Amino acid sequence: MAIHYRVQADVIDIRTDTPQAVDEFLVDTNVWYWMTYTRASLGASPPHATQLTDYPNYINQALSNNSRLRFCGLTLAELVHLIEKTEREIYIAAAGQISTKEFRHNLPSQRANVVSEVQSAWTQVTALATSIETHVNDSMVSAAVQRFHFEPLDGYDLFLLEAAKAAGISKVITDDGDFSGVPGIQMFTKNQRVLIAAQIQGKLVVR
Repeated sequence: MAIHYRVQADVIDIRTDTPQAVDEFLVDTNVWYWMTYTRASLGASPPHATQLTDYPNYINQALSNNSRLRFCGLTLAELVHLIEKTEREIYIAAAGQISTKEFRHNLPSQRANVVSEVQSAWTQVTALATSIETHVNDSMVSAAVQRFHFEPLDGYDLFLLEAAKAAGISKVITDDGDFSGVPGIQMFTKNQRVLIAAQIQGKLVVR
């Protein structure tokens, strides 16, 4: 079934946009995953070749143009999940089915590899961007629950956007189409379905 995006964000095509020195971007986990984890293409659902090139190209251009890149500490939780999931998929392709818990506890060499991959990825993230100070307190949780009623987001992204809002950041580099349903942000993306929907709905912006 086709995804029907109701676009609320202003959407910018990273393939034609030029990052500016005044820009401050929150970089979503999927972009960090593709940029910093070299085995992403070996998983069961590999990224498209353009995801592995277009987002790093835009990030590198942003750095060259003195844009500010930000990450949220909560991104680590999602990055750990993605890398462990992919490492397990790679293992299954070579050795057969194994549950997540078995993979995590019964194979120390595989666990060590997951830890190494996560450490390498996170070192790169922290070298390229600065952290948004995040306090997951009652106020943030309440705001995330309220946001969940109106915006089509998963749990990770609810907190990511609350952290960005608290820091006054409204520009997000992401391939995740869910962000297109968030009003009040600028979504920098190459997600073709989102770009087409945004153009039809008058939400595609050229800076």
